[in-house]
Amino acid sequence: MPDSLNDKITLVTGAGSGIGRATSLVLAREGATIAVSDIDADGGEETLSAIKDMGGDGMFVHADVSRPADVEAMVGAVIQAYGRLDCAYNNAGIEGYWGGRLHEYPEDTFDRLIDINVKGVWLCLKYEIPEMLKQGGGAIVNTASAAGLVGSRRLSVYSASKHAVVGLTKSAALEYAADNIRVNAVCPGIIDTPMMDRLVEGRDDYAAAIPTRQPIGRKGTPNEIAEAVAWLCSDAASLVTGLAMAVDGAFTAQ
Repeated sequence: MPDSLNDKITLVTGAGSGIGRATSLVLAREGATIAVSDIDADGGEETLSAIKDMGGDGMFVHADVSRPADVEAMVGAVIQAYGRLDCAYNNAGIEGYWGGRLHEYPEDTFDRLIDINVKGVWLCLKYEIPEMLKQGGGAIVNTASAAGLVGSRRLSVYSASKHAVVGLTKSAALEYAADNIRVNAVCPGIIDTPMMDRLVEGRDDYAAAIPTRQPIGRKGTPNEIAEAVAWLCSDAASLVTGLAMAVDGAFTAQ
């Protein structure tokens, strides 16, 4: 899709590494100007530098998506710099705790995971949508997960948080379809990212079994998710809204 996002102003949260960084680069390749945001300033600046190295343009905005003031300021900074917001990829999220069953889950970890994975997406929608209403439309993509489509043993709270993202996505799509604002979600399967590395650290048996979890026989790459996001943001997906798109090597088809 050469130049499918030419001159589009796009915000990407959680852009400092993994899927967020890969998506920022793919969107820039397609012609978008990228507002890179992350709580990790070093990672965000590295992503912005990579965008500029490939001839793209953008800015970095530091934000913790669980904090309303940060999210409001983040969106405000994009509007102040560029005057509009055409696309947003609400990707920031954490994995939480892995290893124990539901009754063993730490309450403080529960609160932090829900604050980032659910409230963070809701806050981004809350402040992005008014700007898109003013300009007559836009496209939003949220990062859910294959674990937002099916249950996941020993990842109960993460799974619950991603089911919530799917619900927010579908509800927002219904509420704003008549306003020309499309809202979709990508649901990655097992992807080769720093988050996945953290989940399998010290669990060699689990890491070795990963290729068998996805029928395609391997982990996905961040770029494979990025290409799906780019399509959902583009006019090529003009009739697509309210979709929770599994990009998971047939994991959820089992």
